[in-house]
Amino acid sequence: MATLADVAALAGVSKATASRVFSRPDVVSQSTAERVHTAADKLGFVANRAARQLAGGRTGVIALTVPTLANSFFTPVIAGAQAAADEADLQLTVVVHPLEHVDELAKFARLAKQVDGAIVVAPRGIDDLVTSAIGRLPAVLVDREIDGVDSVRVDTPEAFGRLTDALIAAGHERLLYVGGPAGSWQDRLRESLVRAAADRAGVRVDVASPYESTFAAGIRASGEILRHRPTAVIPYATDIGLGIAHALLLAGEELPVITSETSIVDAVGSAAPAIDVDGEALGREAVEMLVARMADPGRAAAARVQEVQVTVPKRG
Repeated sequence: MATLADVAALAGVSKATASRVFSRPDVVSQSTAERVHTAADKLGFVANRAARQLAGGRTGVIALTVPTLANSFFTPVIAGAQAAADEADLQLTVVVHPLEHVDELAKFARLAKQVDGAIVVAPRGIDDLVTSAIGRLPAVLVDREIDGVDSVRVDTPEAFGRLTDALIAAGHERLLYVGGPAGSWQDRLRESLVRAAADRAGVRVDVASPYESTFAAGIRASGEILRHRPTAVIPYATDIGLGIAHALLLAGEELPVITSETSIVDAVGSAAPAIDVDGEALGREAVEMLVARMADPGRAAAARVQEVQVTVPKRG
């Protein structure tokens, strides 16, 4: 049976280019696409490839499940995962599956029958629920860890601690952490590291939570800001911070330092410490781990952590 490599050789292009002709034809020239399709037709590649996948129990499709599409954090993660899937000659499908309640298991089971593996972003579901959903399906968790399951996350909790240190060093003594969704695995860690940094410095930090990771939730949280009157606000997510800034500016209120990710600092134009999360790298590594798991189902689970940069502006 003809393979993608056979098609690429006959067309005189690389295997990656041949893959893009079928998965992302918009990024290759018309002449290149014509050569690849001509070669595929001569070799009977398309029909044979589909038959081979079905015969082997493979679909050539992997899923990326996210709890919501309202959180902009997932946009670059999806982009990175899509790019890596293209390079692996796989089709990526994005599905909303919060995986918070038992009644979602049946829906996830239907998805599992249609894909070869899944990248799962499930920040709020308990460990047993998430592992039950995954079952024997090759899977990689994003931004949380469960023993025995492949995972990749960014070390934002540690970065939030360093961010708090920087705010305190800049003279802030009234801090407010605006927490994320109820039950969020990442939120618990971030709040813990923010509190620990404040405790080391003998500074009080108030907490307002829970809030969904959305712009609208940030607008609702603005009332907490007016009540606490902090000099610095550390929101769980960028969208929350942007919503807070928008609501306070519309109300004509003095804007405290609002910071976590660099996009907040850029939007409000403040010189504040910030973290820079590479969501595309996170999505790309998740796909690469999933491909490795699909190729070697018996290997030991790996838990990878990506470092996060904390940018602290120089004092004038």
